[in-house]
Amino acid sequence: MSQDTIESILQEKRLFQPPAEFSATARIKSLQEYQALYNKAKADPQAFWAELADRELDWFQKWDAVLDWQPPFAKWFVNGKINISYNCLDRHLTTWRKNKAALIWEGEPGDSRTLTYAQLHREVCQMANVIKDLGVQKGDRVGIYMPMIPEAAIAMLACARIGAVHSVVFGGFSAEALRDRLVDGQAKLVITADGGFRKDAAVGLKAQVDKALANNAVPTVTNVLVVQRTKQQIDMESGRDVWWHELQKTASPNCPAEPMDSEDMLFILYTSGSTGKPKGVVHTTGGYNLYTHMTTQWIFDLQDTDVYWCTADVGWITGHSYIVYGPLSNGATTLMYEGAPRPSNPGCFWDVIAKYGVTVFYTAPTAIRTFMKMGEDLPKARDLSSLRLLGTVGEPINPEAWMWYYRVIGNTNCPIVDTWWQTETGGIMITALPGAIPAKPGSATLPFPGIVADVVNQDGEPVTNESGGYLVVKHPWPGMMRTLFNDPDRFRRTYWEYLRPKDGQFIYLPGMARTRIKTVIFG
Repeated sequence: MSQDTIESILQEKRLFQPPAEFSATARIKSLQEYQALYNKAKADPQAFWAELADRELDWFQKWDAVLDWQPPFAKWFVNGKINISYNCLDRHLTTWRKNKAALIWEGEPGDSRTLTYAQLHREVCQMANVIKDLGVQKGDRVGIYMPMIPEAAIAMLACARIGAVHSVVFGGFSAEALRDRLVDGQAKLVITADGGFRKDAAVGLKAQVDKALANNAVPTVTNVLVVQRTKQQIDMESGRDVWWHELQKTASPNCPAEPMDSEDMLFILYTSGSTGKPKGVVHTTGGYNLYTHMTTQWIFDLQDTDVYWCTADVGWITGHSYIVYGPLSNGATTLMYEGAPRPSNPGCFWDVIAKYGVTVFYTAPTAIRTFMKMGEDLPKARDLSSLRLLGTVGEPINPEAWMWYYRVIGNTNCPIVDTWWQTETGGIMITALPGAIPAKPGSATLPFPGIVADVVNQDGEPVTNESGGYLVVKHPWPGMMRTLFNDPDRFRRTYWEYLRPKDGQFIYLPGMARTRIKTVIFG
């Protein structure tokens, strides 16, 4: 973040109250309601999260203890049994949502698919059975290296269904980056595609997998499952590589969800590794399910009529939490788009919104600034009247971009939720709740209920307004990372030994927040 951006945010004084008509039907309707929730959670965090877990999720077996906190290691809903794929799919099949659109997909060339909850459940079960037939068992790791196609989400849910641990690698990463992640995770299976479309070109993916696996570089991998997308020519190694569409023909659509311990690994997601090798962030099942479920529901004010679109890639934590698990757990309609603004169609995002009547739109400030440079004519030439809520993610947004987004895309009618979080937190930590909290351009505003955040000095003491300090989180929350895969010592060193209060109590200091900030970011 540039110094100019920091200064503009610090000097920003404008506040935008939630529209009265929005607040009237919102999940959280007022600042007073937010404050009551926040105070309730802070006074008794375990009771707060236990009440939500009991009300919002389906459990095969209830927990014995809400939280086992042995700093820096947390266990949530101890001995509870749950399956996130079941919560995202099966439980909706006994309601009217069975025939509701679960996943809308738009391909870059213009092809599209819509899968209802019943149809998505069927395909997830089929892929889960195929994965099992390829020898993958509960606890095995599966690498997923895919374009933004429905099978990427299907693969994630299929792994979760049988208790396999997925490790999604962004499809834009090199063969070397893929190899390093597969080696560290000791992957048994890789799920990929022949290729995908990106900015008017077919980009090969299977060829990169072949490079990553060459010369037995990842000896734990026994099979590669390939989805046919671009139909480009690829090599298929006999005895190792298999086509998804061929195996799907005979795969059973019945696969009961495996009861998972709340603390069983759900996925490993590797951060970029600014120092040393990439870090394999581990998230587990029950707490992550609850946290993504609640943040999606309250922050995006999900209603049954919404068409929700997060523009991230499933290769990032944003795609995990806010394309797949959070929306589907809530029974929402979530949209995936394979493409990106490109020379042949710079207004493609606005076309997608108009085509599907998108109501909630969640994207990155970098994208917004790119849209600004393209001018207002492109969005104004499309019907964006379906939008009712906007969001930003991934980096701070400068007030100028915030105001353009609010005025041009939202037509001054849509609240904006500016969200702060990261891979390690599992879900959004600081944000406005759109029906309750006034928005300020460039400010993420207030902590989500259940997040005890503060800004402190080097000794862990709260600082006064405008004096600056370190952003910290002072109590565990269900969605927090549990460890680094096969490296608990590095987890402790990286996240827990940087800042120590005088009383010796551990404080979680997010890695990206180690630069000094002004407390004004809290609003």
